[in-house]
Amino acid sequence: MWSKKFLLLLLLPLLFGYWSSAQQVFTLQQAIDTAIANYGIIKAKANYTAASKELVSQARREYLPNVNFGAQQDYGTINGQNGPLYGFGGLNTAAAGPALDRQNWNAAFGSLYLTNVNWDFFAFGRAKEKIKTALAAATQNDKDWQQEIFKHKIKVAATYLNLVAAHQLTRSYQDNLNRADTIRKVVRTRVLNGLIAGVDSSQANAEYSSARIALTKAIDFEQEQSNQLAQLLGIPPREFLVDTSYVTRIPVIPDTTATLDNHPVLQWYKSRIALSNEQSRYYKTLYFPAFSLVGLVQTRGSGFGNNYALDQHDFTQSYWDGVKPTRTNYLFGLGVTWNISQPFRISKQVKSQNFTSKGLQNEYELADQQIRAQLSLADVKIKNALDNYREVPTQVKAASDAYLQKSVLYKNGLTNLVDVQQALYALIRAQTDRDIAYSNVWQALLLKAAAAGDFSIFEY
Repeated sequence: MWSKKFLLLLLLPLLFGYWSSAQQVFTLQQAIDTAIANYGIIKAKANYTAASKELVSQARREYLPNVNFGAQQDYGTINGQNGPLYGFGGLNTAAAGPALDRQNWNAAFGSLYLTNVNWDFFAFGRAKEKIKTALAAATQNDKDWQQEIFKHKIKVAATYLNLVAAHQLTRSYQDNLNRADTIRKVVRTRVLNGLIAGVDSSQANAEYSSARIALTKAIDFEQEQSNQLAQLLGIPPREFLVDTSYVTRIPVIPDTTATLDNHPVLQWYKSRIALSNEQSRYYKTLYFPAFSLVGLVQTRGSGFGNNYALDQHDFTQSYWDGVKPTRTNYLFGLGVTWNISQPFRISKQVKSQNFTSKGLQNEYELADQQIRAQLSLADVKIKNALDNYREVPTQVKAASDAYLQKSVLYKNGLTNLVDVQQALYALIRAQTDRDIAYSNVWQALLLKAAAAGDFSIFEY
């Protein structure tokens, strides 16, 4: 009974350590989710999309009639004068009073209360086209956001694979350093025993230093990839424990023909063309007049009496008598406004927008051509990467056997150190090719996913 409890107590720390280690692995999916949530450009474009959607609502509300309420209470004189007057820039006041033969300074309170409704109820589809233009702008921003997410997924996945490969290369160069250290110890023992010349010890030390430099360079490259991944994730740089299964297996290559109909990048180019065309249609509606309905109710009050023109004492400075409404008017009307010179100006803007649409179409065709070329290249790279992957096991096994043979022969004094070092070079090169070959297959598949516009191909 106690032995079982004691055994359980011994196993608990091991199980807890294994669980903690497993929890620390930072998977590719976690990296992608973190990047989408944190990366600044993606968050910015999400806000741009939200802003453009609000503009759609604003465009819909612009069709509503204008309803203005106004109220004012004033105090001043009402001297009038016969003669024409035009208020340039609104720099004029209204004084409704008789044209007397001299200036006077009689002043009283006055008031104005009004409600005005003005509605452009028909303008040959201008409001509808404005809404469509706002919708096209919102669609463009949304497509831009989606293609940014897609491209960032590709960037994060590529950098993650580079980090995994860099991590494996670091392990390979660490193994190489251990082998160089083992050889150095064997050489030192044989030199101390007088079995070989001392120059072998110098050569072994030089090889060990070379292995340390190679390991340092590998560590530096791994740290660089880790830093780049942190930047793409939008988080402070830190050390990542990556999923090394990408260098122990190759992906399942989907046997499907990719279609580009839903490619996020091409969808964005199409949305730009659609927005330009909608803008052109909206500009054309400015050729035509606008029909308006107007309604107005106005109430006024004044401290001046109706006999003031004959009797300049017929006024009161009482505040309430001046601001109290005493006269009311209403007005309803139907009108049309048309700037007949507008079509001559707008026609050039429409032509300019049409040329812009053609330019955007040219950009779309170029992007489509480049993506199709990239898709063809991806298939070639997958084939070449798989060919190299199939050759790697043979290379690694041959290099491992050669190194084992040379090291055993050297320990028994049947070969020299140069042969051992050559075998060591061949082994580290084979291991490096192995690590890169696995990574290249994944990178080639990622290139195909990027060209096809379908990230699920990489997750197949």
